[in-house]
Amino acid sequence: MESPKRTVVKALTWQALGLVVMTAIGFVVTGSVGAGGSIAVTGALSGLLFYVLHERVWARIGWGRG
Repeated sequence: MESPKRTVVKALTWQALGLVVMTAIGFVVTGSVGAGGSIAVTGALSGLLFYVLHERVWARIGWGRG
C-alpha cells in the first residue's frame, strides 16, 4: 500500500501535465490563453481532489492484489 504523501505527489505531477494540455486545448477552442488557463485550472483543481479521493478508496480495496 502506498503512502498518502506518494498519492498526493503522483496526483500533483499528473495534474501539472493536465494543466498544460488543457490550457493548450482551451486556447485552441477559445483563442484566449486566459480563458484556456481558467478552464485548465478549474479542471486541475477538481481533478486533483477526485483523483486523490479515488486513489485512497482503491487503496482500501484488496480485490485484485497479489
